[in-house]
Amino acid sequence: MLACMTTVYKVLSSSEWSAARASGTYGGSADDQRDGFIHFSTAEQLAETLRKHFAGKRELVLLWVDTEAVDPASAWRWEPSRGGALFPHLYAQLPSSAVQRWQPIALAADGSHQLPVLK
Repeated sequence: MLACMTTVYKVLSSSEWSAARASGTYGGSADDQRDGFIHFSTAEQLAETLRKHFAGKRELVLLWVDTEAVDPASAWRWEPSRGGALFPHLYAQLPSSAVQRWQPIALAADGSHQLPVLK
């Protein structure tokens, strides 16, 4: 894992997040399950992730995830993706207890997502 990167972000539907909170774990979206890991983004990658993978989608939620609250720590891997940038991937279920904060993502009239303040 990248040193000192302890918070990563996950975009998911509000219904997925409701189910994860009820069960205590999140197993990933259909895309995550197809790929064999849960996709996350850093703060710097988040806007492009929304633009590329969630354009125009409503009822999305942003999770702030504490990487240190996931056991084993070795379940995290930083792997190259878009343009060779390293993205955080979780090769395990995400315990809902590792989510520090969550917030709905607003959709503007032009179809772009309005990110909440991340810090």
